[in-house]
Amino acid sequence: MPILAHYCLSLGIITIASISVVLSAESGTEQPGSLSPTQFQDLLADHCYKCHGDGETKGDLDLVALESEDSPGLYPALMEDLVAVLSDGEMPPKKSKPLPDPDRIRLITYLKKELDRSLGEIAFEPTPIGRMTRFQYNNAVKDLLGLQRDIFWMPERLMRRRSDYFKPASGKMPASVRVQNRPLGKDHDGERPEGFRGVAAYPQDRRAEHGFDNRADHLTLSPLLMEQFLQLSYSIVDSKDLNARECRTWDTIFASPPEEQGEVVPIIRDRLHTLLLRAFRRPIPRETLDRYTDFAARELKNGAGFTETMKALVSATIASPEFLYLYNVEDQDHNRDANNGREPIDAFELASRLSFFFWISIPDERLLNLAATGELSDPDILSQEIERMLIDPRSSRFCDIFPAQWLQLDRLVSSIPDPKKHPYFYFSAYRSSMHMMMEPLLLFETLYIEDRSVIELLNPAFTWNSPHLESIYNREQKRKRGSVQTVTFKRRPLTDPRWGGVITNAAVMTMTSNPDRSLPITRGAWINGVIFNDPPEPPPADIPPLPAANEEALSKMTIREEFAEHRVREDCAGCHEKIDPVGFALENYGPTGEWRAQYENGREIDSSGELYNRHKFSNPVEFKETLLKERHRFIRGFAAHLLSFALGRELGPADSPALNTITKRALAGEDSLRTIMKMIAMSEPFSYKNTQPKGTEKTP
Repeated sequence: MPILAHYCLSLGIITIASISVVLSAESGTEQPGSLSPTQFQDLLADHCYKCHGDGETKGDLDLVALESEDSPGLYPALMEDLVAVLSDGEMPPKKSKPLPDPDRIRLITYLKKELDRSLGEIAFEPTPIGRMTRFQYNNAVKDLLGLQRDIFWMPERLMRRRSDYFKPASGKMPASVRVQNRPLGKDHDGERPEGFRGVAAYPQDRRAEHGFDNRADHLTLSPLLMEQFLQLSYSIVDSKDLNARECRTWDTIFASPPEEQGEVVPIIRDRLHTLLLRAFRRPIPRETLDRYTDFAARELKNGAGFTETMKALVSATIASPEFLYLYNVEDQDHNRDANNGREPIDAFELASRLSFFFWISIPDERLLNLAATGELSDPDILSQEIERMLIDPRSSRFCDIFPAQWLQLDRLVSSIPDPKKHPYFYFSAYRSSMHMMMEPLLLFETLYIEDRSVIELLNPAFTWNSPHLESIYNREQKRKRGSVQTVTFKRRPLTDPRWGGVITNAAVMTMTSNPDRSLPITRGAWINGVIFNDPPEPPPADIPPLPAANEEALSKMTIREEFAEHRVREDCAGCHEKIDPVGFALENYGPTGEWRAQYENGREIDSSGELYNRHKFSNPVEFKETLLKERHRFIRGFAAHLLSFALGRELGPADSPALNTITKRALAGEDSLRTIMKMIAMSEPFSYKNTQPKGTEKTP
């Protein structure tokens, strides 16, 4: 994305779905006439050039570059930003010459037309080769070998299910579930060690900023990490836990065949063909199969046993780049320079995209067979397979990783509220965060299993609480100590609109606070990034600190008053006008999510504000109601998160038409979680790739 104004053009592509709503709301029954290119330039010169032209380039943006008739379509990301800030009244700034509503609507209409003209032709963002994440690797090895449990401990899975409730085919969650959040530093659940003996994981993959840990451009493979993969593959096959009891494929991979079957090398070749096809996710070249078979023959000739030889072959397989890397193969039948960054993926790539999206693992035999026959590319067959995958128990892995990373709940692990002010947060040397993070995760799982509307993520009629968590919310209730092992959570109706959903819960409020105070700026940035998929730009490094106030003056201020200077100064105001309203809307929630009407100094809390320059609210309940009025933003932002996760790449303007279509359908009623996931998997970006090297987008 080009470098845009730090202080102005920050709303991003998520608002494009709202353009029809904005036009209708602002224009009444008739829309003003369309603009000519000359009229477009005249309006820019009259209202924008003072800051972004005629020698001024605030935010490194010079709109004079849009002078030619064809130039707007050359800058689709910029066009999206311009539409967004015009739609929400962010531009021109309030201190500048007003832009009459008819002219604003004509500008938006013109820019939208230019976008529609260009977005169907521009390239998708490059899809680089990336290796498996640690979570993907574990699942892939488990599925390949039919293992009964994980091969190593994975703290990135924040919740462990201790009751067998994840059954999406049933469409119903039970009234209570038993779950566990692993205490820090523990690699067992009190029953048995997690992972195979002697097997240690490679380092945890870092999440991309405002993204997920499966971004291909972040998943490199250094020589040191390659060595770790080799050692890992050895340790897996050498573990005492790789045996007939733990491995469902023992008889078809590792066990010696009966003597009456004759020569063993042909048997090994047959087993290898099945193993390598599944591991490498595409047809196996004859020379590859010959190489593995010849190795097996030499091992047997040198005195190795059958099972020992097969273990060596499996070790080589799961350490191979063909297994580790999620390849985006360039189609040799297409001219890369002629496909304009829009190359269709083949059926085997489609099978892998589906399985790594829904199951976070390799495709099963059925998917690969359909890919081999070409049937998977048939829309009807594809639709049926997506439905099958969505209700398969392996989809629990999607719920293991996506919601925790989307909501950034790993930040809760490092939250340490002041024990003097919040003693109830701590029990038996552990923290209430172990209970808090279960609430939004169980809400997400309920929506998945019961295939409910994604709007319920914001405003559900129910929640999940443990006795300890319930006592945190209800100050009048006697404090109940929590368990450090398995905890029972019960589904309860929500009767108080202040609570519930993925925003107003103790987990999010705690992780967006410091030890002794809430952080409205952090909360506002979290909502913009997570809920609307519109993260604010990092603050410029050259902004000087705010003038220091004396301690006595600070003790009498509210947090809003302390940060008032940010909204006054030009170098801060642009971003804070967007962040502050949603952050201060949640000020009634204290540093651990408890409700409060006053600060410690006795000052009343002001949680009023205005969202997108048209929705005023006075408290958190009204703020949540306002979010529902802007549901198109949430749905589009959520769909964009899903698409980015599914593709393992950053999104770009070429993805906008698909996201617009998904948003439109969701607003028309197709808004259940699994339905939106299915639309993602059947969208154009999901079936295309760009194998060209990442270039530099034009920036005016």
